[in-house]
Amino acid sequence: MGREPGPGAAPPLLIACALGIEHFALRSADRGGAPGPVTVVRTGMGPDRARRAVSRTLGEARWRDAAVIASGFCAGLAPGMHPGDLIVAEETRGPDGTTPCTGTELLVKALERAVPGHAVHTGPLIGSDHVVRGPERVALGASGAIAVDMESAATLRAATSSGPRPVAAVRVVVDAPEHELVRIGTVRGGISAFRVLRAVLPAFFEWHRSSLLPRR
Repeated sequence: MGREPGPGAAPPLLIACALGIEHFALRSADRGGAPGPVTVVRTGMGPDRARRAVSRTLGEARWRDAAVIASGFCAGLAPGMHPGDLIVAEETRGPDGTTPCTGTELLVKALERAVPGHAVHTGPLIGSDHVVRGPERVALGASGAIAVDMESAATLRAATSSGPRPVAAVRVVVDAPEHELVRIGTVRGGISAFRVLRAVLPAFFEWHRSSLLPRR
């Protein structure tokens, strides 16, 4: 599942994603520069699976103090977004409430260095239990959210319910208002998003290094 903490190690980092392709992108990236142990957990799709998988992992003593990042792909809600754009949540919104994210500005700057040439958008990231299209996408955008996915809100809610810790959500747009998944060109957009996701780990490690929790 990941490199485990040893005696005296820095608190670990848990990166949660839903899909096999997201897991492959994040696990196959270079882990050099990580300030502490790192695990990439594939939760499965949907908020319920994300909640259970994150709670179960944080319930293990060796990952108890982990900072948590929800990552993977998402649907952009704002006009002008493109596949490969990055979303850094200022907060996640779900049926259980709103979870503020930690160190958003630092994470944006780190991502701009790690993945130059790709737009980075910040704002609320909203959760859904199904794929969002058409009028529902428009309605969610009108609520002020800039992107939607199925797991981030549940992931961060489970993480903060298990104890105080730094949390963040970073997603790569694969589906945008002018580039919906049903259209031809999706494969090209998906490849772009995959390449971006493989490049984000240095930014995650920089964020982790800046927000390490003291040992309890």
